[in-house]
Amino acid sequence: MQKLIKLKDDFVSIASLFTSVSTLLCCALPSLLVAVGMGAVVAGLVSDFPALIWLSKYKHWTFLGAGLLIGFNFWLFYGRKQDQACEIDEYGNETACNTAARWSKVILWISFGLYVVGLFSAYLLLPLQQFLAI
Repeated sequence: MQKLIKLKDDFVSIASLFTSVSTLLCCALPSLLVAVGMGAVVAGLVSDFPALIWLSKYKHWTFLGAGLLIGFNFWLFYGRKQDQACEIDEYGNETACNTAARWSKVILWISFGLYVVGLFSAYLLLPLQQFLAI
């Protein structure tokens, strides 16, 4: 049972990372490339990876799914009571459990950062630019 719960936690962590990367690819990266004058690169990326069009077309669902997964991952990591504490070996060295917990925390915060950058690029960058241009 413990292995099944750990597998579910790992799946949510990995899924939240990939969905936050998809929000970055859908909205933040093309916006950045166009802003620095590399529109031809965006056209090349879209022709090589047509899934970017699908991500951009359904960006509301992409952001909703990514936000839910990242929020659930935060709840798994910080919100619920930790059922299993990491064991300490007899020499005081870091165990595999401690290493996995540390990397999970790093991946969670990277996912959140990528999500915020994508969210800003997709929904706030153009209105902010239009407001400042007036």
